[in-house]
Amino acid sequence: MTPTLLGRWQTRLLLTETVGLVITLLFCGGTFGNPAGPIFFWLLQYIVLFGLGWDYLYIYIQSWRWDQDWPAALQWIAALWEGLFIILIVEVANLKLPGTGIAPGWHLGWFMVHYGLVWLAVFITSQSFMRLIFPRWRFRGGQWL
Repeated sequence: MTPTLLGRWQTRLLLTETVGLVITLLFCGGTFGNPAGPIFFWLLQYIVLFGLGWDYLYIYIQSWRWDQDWPAALQWIAALWEGLFIILIVEVANLKLPGTGIAPGWHLGWFMVHYGLVWLAVFITSQSFMRLIFPRWRFRGGQWL
């Protein structure tokens, strides 16, 4: 599938706000023994917000590839960059994004576990269940509406 910008946005919003939200709710409730709090919910929303901007860049990069595709290997690289970007903003630059701001719930290790689980669940869902639930999703450039 060669995703369009609208398809990338729709897929990112759908999967992150469903699959990602389920995992995030486990972290917000302190299920894993981590500091409970809404910081993980806020971080998920920033991942979505910044990701919408990154998708614009990914479409531009994709246009320079000979097949104009975005293979799974590039998805993994993009995931690493997006996670590092959030870490740079919150941890290194110490920017106080609303809801984060090095709050008591922010811990780099817990963020990495949370981000990794959310991203892995979204990736697996996009590579498997999306093709079953929305059979025409692949042929519409990732658009499901």
